[in-house]
Amino acid sequence: MDKNVSSGFDAAKLAAETAAMQGVVDAGDLSGMVTLVWRDGEEVQLNTLGKRDIEAGKPMTRDTLFRIASMTKPITSVGALMLMEEGKLRLDDPITKWLPEFKNGVVLKDPKGPLENTTKSPRDITVEDLMTHRSGLAYGFTSSGPIAQAYEKVLGTPLDNPKTADEWLKTIASLPLSYPPGERMHYSHSTEVLGFLLGRIEGKPYREVMKERILDPLGMKDTDFFVPKEKRDRAAVVYQQDQDSGALKPVPFPQYDTPPAYTAGGGGMISTLDDYLLFARMLLNKGELNGRRYLTRDTFEMMVTNHLTEAQRAIPFLGMPMWSGRGFGLGLSVVLDEAKNEWMGAGSVGSFGWPGAFGTWWQVDPVKNMILIFLIQNYTPLTPDMAGQAVTGARMGARVACPMFQKMVYGALTG
Repeated sequence: MDKNVSSGFDAAKLAAETAAMQGVVDAGDLSGMVTLVWRDGEEVQLNTLGKRDIEAGKPMTRDTLFRIASMTKPITSVGALMLMEEGKLRLDDPITKWLPEFKNGVVLKDPKGPLENTTKSPRDITVEDLMTHRSGLAYGFTSSGPIAQAYEKVLGTPLDNPKTADEWLKTIASLPLSYPPGERMHYSHSTEVLGFLLGRIEGKPYREVMKERILDPLGMKDTDFFVPKEKRDRAAVVYQQDQDSGALKPVPFPQYDTPPAYTAGGGGMISTLDDYLLFARMLLNKGELNGRRYLTRDTFEMMVTNHLTEAQRAIPFLGMPMWSGRGFGLGLSVVLDEAKNEWMGAGSVGSFGWPGAFGTWWQVDPVKNMILIFLIQNYTPLTPDMAGQAVTGARMGARVACPMFQKMVYGALTG
């Protein structure tokens, strides 16, 4: 029997999905992609399409290294939950317990108003606030007005930074909060702060905490915050599509020969398809993989349960009604209503995941016992005027590729 059919898929429809993805690459909207359909413990489909480096003529391969951006956030969040299980932190702990930089915080009276127009924060930020992006912190690209410009000026790019962790924490803590802690979900540097908080608790760099607790035990051998010289040949170039000509132009990123001082827990990791599959399989298995447990089942269930109120879900996300069919747990989103989620993609109720700013995306669907991974390197500038494009890319082909992939894979299911 055809492997695809035995896994509950229509082989012809899956082949049509591959052809559609190849069409996006052939049209010049994306340089290439690596995608995976994993179901019932086996690889159903692997696509390696296009080029990881157009100029050098290097093809996409399953071991191509991708900047996964905010797909880093769920990994950092699992690290925090592991420390919680050991009694080293609680969700309701104020972060000032370890990060005194955030004491005596102030909140903008108007999130788009003058930076000096503030009031005392009603309470400290908690660990749960960080994990649900209800801390009142911001990203420059999720904000507008003076606070957006202040983030750009004093912190710079969210992904690469010349500051040490301690310098960066002191700098971000000097900025006023956009909203009172707990009031609303405002996508922000919360997970970067969370990562450095883990480092403070453990008394070692955040990168070491991740390697010791998650990356090395899972076997994520290619996942790190920089690309060593010996692996750079496998790294995918990040491209930006010119809106007028359609041409794909390389976007340079700093290269490091050793781990950088600033390692962004909210978006700094570089990984591969197979590495991230290990992480996703661990979560599909409710916190366990290959005989090693990373989270208890109860903690896993808490992670993938919506923590936003109905009022918080009614607030647009980057200009989009993201939460009409979704909720947000601890470091990732979860599908709550299949019908209302349709315009965002596809997935059974209870499916969870989180995308990255360069177009990378993954989802675990416990109902279908399925993992989908979609990896591209499509650059959209993370600026205050980019609302609505953070995940989806520049022109139409790049924007629709990921939801098309999702919907065609789900459309190919036969059971």
